[in-house]
Amino acid sequence: MNGLAPWLLVFIGGGLGAASRHGVNLVAMRAIGINFPWGTLIVNAAGSVLMGLIAGWLAFRAGANWTQHARLFLTTGFLGGFTTFSAFSLDSALLWERGEPGLAAAYILANVILSIGGLLLGLWIVRSLS
Repeated sequence: MNGLAPWLLVFIGGGLGAASRHGVNLVAMRAIGINFPWGTLIVNAAGSVLMGLIAGWLAFRAGANWTQHARLFLTTGFLGGFTTFSAFSLDSALLWERGEPGLAAAYILANVILSIGGLLLGLWIVRSLS
């Protein structure tokens, strides 16, 4: 697979995933309320379950002819737009399953610390410019 097709698969899947995330957030706000980010929690948990199902299916059940197309559309595209937490979860689990629990823990800690730290840094920069 070469050319524009991989980009289109990721683009279309990502758009559908982002629209789905927005829908889940709206439904959660209306049904559960706005005092806790339920939509984000639901999306992250559901996306991680879906990533496990899809990655497992592609690895063990799918035929080789369309596995790359499906992976790009479903995991990189749809789930990437729905939640990047699912990719983080898969990477963490793969490190653990590879027999590298220390590396998995370091990866998890680095992601949490650098991501939250990066957000706080961005907020500080914008506030200091105001």
